[in-house]
Amino acid sequence: MAKNQDAQMLDIHIEDYLAEYEMGIAGFDTMLFDRGRKAESLNGQWHYAVDQYDTCLRQKWFLEKNRDAKGFTLPTDYSFDEWPLMYLPCCWNTAAPEYLLYEGPMVFTRRFEYEPVREGERVFLKIGAANYVCRVFVNGSYAGMHRGGSTPAYFEIGKYLQRDNRILIVADNTRRPAQVPPENTDWFNYGGIYRDIELFRVPADYIKDFQIELVPDGTFGSVSARVTVSGKADAAAVLSIPELGIREEIPVSGGRGAVTLKAEPELWSPENPKLYEVSLECMGDRVSDRVGFREIRVKGRQIFLNGQPIFLRGVSAHEDSVKDGKALTDAERVENIRIAKELGCNFMRAAHYPHSERMAQLADELGLLLWEEVPVYWAIRFEREDTYRDAENQLSELILRDYNRASVIIWSVGNENLDSDERLKFMGGLAERAHELDQTRLVSAACLVNGAHNRIEDRLEKYLDVIGLNEYCGWYSPDFASLPDLLENSDPEKPVIITEFGADALAGHHGTVSDKGTEECQAYVYERQTAVLRTIPYIQGMTPWILYDFRCPRRTSSLQRYYNTKGLCSADKTYKKAAFYVLQKFYREVAENN
Repeated sequence: MAKNQDAQMLDIHIEDYLAEYEMGIAGFDTMLFDRGRKAESLNGQWHYAVDQYDTCLRQKWFLEKNRDAKGFTLPTDYSFDEWPLMYLPCCWNTAAPEYLLYEGPMVFTRRFEYEPVREGERVFLKIGAANYVCRVFVNGSYAGMHRGGSTPAYFEIGKYLQRDNRILIVADNTRRPAQVPPENTDWFNYGGIYRDIELFRVPADYIKDFQIELVPDGTFGSVSARVTVSGKADAAAVLSIPELGIREEIPVSGGRGAVTLKAEPELWSPENPKLYEVSLECMGDRVSDRVGFREIRVKGRQIFLNGQPIFLRGVSAHEDSVKDGKALTDAERVENIRIAKELGCNFMRAAHYPHSERMAQLADELGLLLWEEVPVYWAIRFEREDTYRDAENQLSELILRDYNRASVIIWSVGNENLDSDERLKFMGGLAERAHELDQTRLVSAACLVNGAHNRIEDRLEKYLDVIGLNEYCGWYSPDFASLPDLLENSDPEKPVIITEFGADALAGHHGTVSDKGTEECQAYVYERQTAVLRTIPYIQGMTPWILYDFRCPRRTSSLQRYYNTKGLCSADKTYKKAAFYVLQKFYREVAENN
């Protein structure tokens, strides 16, 4: 009896219970190009349970075994189909008040019927984003896991499917120091499966990736396309752009093919967001996309869009919503773009992690340039090889996901990291990876001021095309005179974007320009900043911090109330602070003079 009891309770004596769930890692190399494919949605009501001690994984609930070897019924610690329901995608923190501050594992499960997988067919599950680690089980089988709370995960699950199915996903948003981002950040750590959950059927041989762009040679007269198919097949793909009269065969050898064609597309820009319907067919598979063609490049200390110098009139933004957390709706994303355009922006910094792919698609449609970033943030464990692999994978997933988006012009490899040898190797490696995957865009990072010399000076600059700089002169650096001194002391060889400046202000709180936390103080900081920055020729853009207030547990004063209040708008975006109009006036003047 004692021996049998020990066997039943073995899970409580296993310390490294996660080891067997570290296989089948979904990453950039398992991604599927899904644009233009028919998606079968698993969004909807899912049963869920808080599982703070990871008992699901320890006891293997996914096996649904409640009898021992002799057939005796055993007690269980779960009742899947009697658990409460939560509509996915969502952030659990906003789903119910009791989960607002919960961090840890949560188990989600549902049943679904599925037409049997046909011979020669493969099925992929896509989880648009789950923070931070997710592990997937289908009909009692472990399908794999993914790290990174803001990039998509793809799992091939066809071999597990049957007519009636149970899927179980364990999402865990526990903050850990070796993760990317680390345990200490300046935004809210939302948990949940907060982007779409979808199934895709594909042929046995399928299109794995498809990239297309204007050849960046300054002539605006050629388009280049590349295709990757599963396996190492030799085949022929057909590229079609009907509006340009293009239907061209691409030879595929060893699973890869490429073509460069003469074409003169109408160029995409924020003022003219022209998109073309593009399709690719190969081996009975077909994908499609809506693509804009534009060129972004740097010459000396200037940035050029389609051969013309451009000043990036931008603003930073978090992916955050009072009602939905990180699970923004398309209406909320469109609202963010609309407000940015009302501010006078042609550019937005999507900070500090990959925002939804829908944001880039909408920016393509509506005409807004984007900076996209991975969360290599603050005190990353730069010395850890596992941490680097995590960061590089998230960067690779982001680049492959959004490669065809004309709106995206800058990949950022991190934010506000102290210059050290370990950091230089880590982030330099990421910058090289970005250039390896994409030669058509610029690479940057939001760097810190060299405080010892009050200069724009960072060894990472040699890896970057554009220097991003965070400076809070007039706020965290109270002596505003440090800003003109900083800019006079600096002589960068590359263009600079001021990626952050600003000040807190509680919406509707008024006082003098010296009263911290008032709208007047915030507006005064913006007035002084723009008066200085407009005179510096190497500054080619700015993305002040930030479009609207957002949740942050670090911000505990009576004027913050667990929000970072540096927004130009209130958290619900119904109120514009005085600084909004200061920046709007400046951007209108810049637009008129360029």
